[in-house]
Amino acid sequence: MVSISSRPTSTASGITQTRKTRIPALIRKIDDAQRAGIDYVEAWGTGTASRDFLYAGDCAQALVLAAQRYNRSEPVNLGSGVETPIVGLAAMLKNVMGFEGRFTWDHSRPDGQPRRLLNTSRAWEAFGWKAEAALEDGLRKTVEWWRGQQV
Repeated sequence: MVSISSRPTSTASGITQTRKTRIPALIRKIDDAQRAGIDYVEAWGTGTASRDFLYAGDCAQALVLAAQRYNRSEPVNLGSGVETPIVGLAAMLKNVMGFEGRFTWDHSRPDGQPRRLLNTSRAWEAFGWKAEAALEDGLRKTVEWWRGQQV
């Protein structure tokens, strides 16, 4: 019997995500600013913390492949393998959403863990998986979905 256990260590995001994690929170804040004609968005922390962002579609594909092909006890990291600073994420969202304003960083709020980057080589070696969606492409899909929900 195969048992797959999933524990989030990368920052997965994508359509239908509404939790108040970094990506949906920034999308909401940018959207709110655009609708209100405000030229800035406040973000938590310094923007220097980094994350390994994984598009939810890639994560789903990896879990299916793992269930089909992986039957060992060693853990396997699922992530993009790309470290992106939060300030870089904000710049990508600004571009994707066409936001012409600026970000202000609230240094009194936490950054969280300073760095998060996963070694995903075991996923490739064990069941032939690696993330396919570039962060900006995943953000574009997520923003398109978000805007479709705001009618």
